[in-house]
Amino acid sequence: MSQRAKTEEKARINNHDFSRKLTGQGLDIDPITVETLQVNITKLCNQTCTHCHVDSSPWRTEQMSLESVDRCLEILSENDCIKNLDLTGGAPELNPHFDYFVEEARNLGKHVMVRHNLTVTLDGNPRTGEEKMYIPGFFAKNRVEVISSLPYYSSYFTDKQRGKGVFEKSIESLKMLNREGYGDGKLKLNLVYNPVGTFLPPDQRSLETDFKAKLKKNYGIRFDNLYTMTNMPINRFEKELKRQNAYEEYIEKLVNAFNPKAVDGIMCRNLLSVSYDGKIYDCDFNQMLEMQARNGNGGLTIFNFDLRQATKRKIKFGIHCFGCTAGGGSSCGGQTIS
Repeated sequence: MSQRAKTEEKARINNHDFSRKLTGQGLDIDPITVETLQVNITKLCNQTCTHCHVDSSPWRTEQMSLESVDRCLEILSENDCIKNLDLTGGAPELNPHFDYFVEEARNLGKHVMVRHNLTVTLDGNPRTGEEKMYIPGFFAKNRVEVISSLPYYSSYFTDKQRGKGVFEKSIESLKMLNREGYGDGKLKLNLVYNPVGTFLPPDQRSLETDFKAKLKKNYGIRFDNLYTMTNMPINRFEKELKRQNAYEEYIEKLVNAFNPKAVDGIMCRNLLSVSYDGKIYDCDFNQMLEMQARNGNGGLTIFNFDLRQATKRKIKFGIHCFGCTAGGGSSCGGQTIS
């Protein structure tokens, strides 16, 4: 390799270093507090989506135990600043302790959010056959905030990303939620848009306007907010990018779209992610890359949890972090720039 080529390669590597990018912009990212405990309670799912960074599927068996669920509830009870429980998976409803977790968190006065894929209501448990048609009513009874992925307001792009027939089932599930009072401003129903393919999300506000108009006109469906999220080059989506020889191109797109204004709202500053086995991470993406959060005493878990130590930890960064700071920004609550 020539000296010029070595210099260019070094510059490329430095440009792909997220920590170096922050330093170059004069930015310093540290935890602020812990407002949300996001818990991935299972990797079992009734879907096999092409963009899934969790690599969930009907063949996964990982489940959070009752002991770990109870420990999470203790953490919620002992720390008033943690106001939100955000349950995710897989399809979190497929964990056998899901209902108990939701009900007990609500009894503690916590706000509960569920990352609900919509179709699990109609499909049920792919391993046991247990039906889940009660879910919309259960959500309404416990005033759960529902956050559901819907790649588009038509079947072609939705089914392309999430599987054949998913759009039709999603529409039926959304109607069931509407009948329970979701989408009327009292019970929160939010949709999540992930681009299909190697694209960054468009402007969240304008896309939300389109989604609301089309879903109301074509299906009579109401919802509160649309969140746009960038697909992360992790697990299944990473493999798909490499299969298409598009991985490097996508990484360059994320790096080149770095927006320093998106940094303040990234989720790792006020959220902790918990895996099914109780390990703690800065975010769900770090969890899937097994980048466990640490302090001076080693890896953080729910069993050695201390709020002061958690807020003093150093956040771990990787190249995927460019996904959270590209364009309008991306977090579990959608675009980070209003």
